[in-house]
Amino acid sequence: MTPATPHTSDFPWVAPMLRATIQRDLRRQLSGFWVCGSLPSGGAVLAANHGSWWDGYLMLHLGWEFGHPAHIMMNAPELARFPFLQRIGCRPPSAGRELARAAQAGSWVMIFPEGALQPPTQPGGERLAPLHSGAAWIARSASAPGRPVPLVPVALRVHLRADRTPAAFARFGPPCPPDSLEPALNHELRQLDADLQAADLYQPPEGYLALWRGRGAQQQETPASHLLTRLTGDQL
Repeated sequence: MTPATPHTSDFPWVAPMLRATIQRDLRRQLSGFWVCGSLPSGGAVLAANHGSWWDGYLMLHLGWEFGHPAHIMMNAPELARFPFLQRIGCRPPSAGRELARAAQAGSWVMIFPEGALQPPTQPGGERLAPLHSGAAWIARSASAPGRPVPLVPVALRVHLRADRTPAAFARFGPPCPPDSLEPALNHELRQLDADLQAADLYQPPEGYLALWRGRGAQQQETPASHLLTRLTGDQL
């Protein structure tokens, strides 16, 4: 049975507080978030790989950043530990029909079809664990004749590069048929890895736009470093 969603009219301050806390944590702990590709303008199912603890926060943040209604599937044991996260759109796997209706109504429904946090690269060079069918099922269920709901593969990486803290990158692929999600997501992930490999460590890959840079971004000079340079008189 799908658990009842909390009434948002009760304790209305909780959802804004959670959103503010998540956005603050992202900016404190990551050096920035860069995005490539076209984001859907209407309802869609966004299917992403899951290689970092930050992935759920990052996906929700995309919806908030662009002012788009967003829901995300979260595994039931974790959601049972933090049930208040339902107030910001987190739903258990048993809520598939509800999520399909949300996508049909114009929301972004975000799913990690690998089902659990995975290492970045699987043995044998495969980048994805076998995918569960939930994302494809929701996309099919949300679609109606003449009104398809796109299924969009999203590659995510959180990498430590030249900054003091990791940077996040998302690459949106074109919508794909539900039966082609695994190769489509693998393609976007390979392309994201290639983009990162080819880029200067001090610069984002070409074509990636910064949503924000956080407090963890590299700082070449600080007030303390200016003061120390003046006190010591050191020069190069």
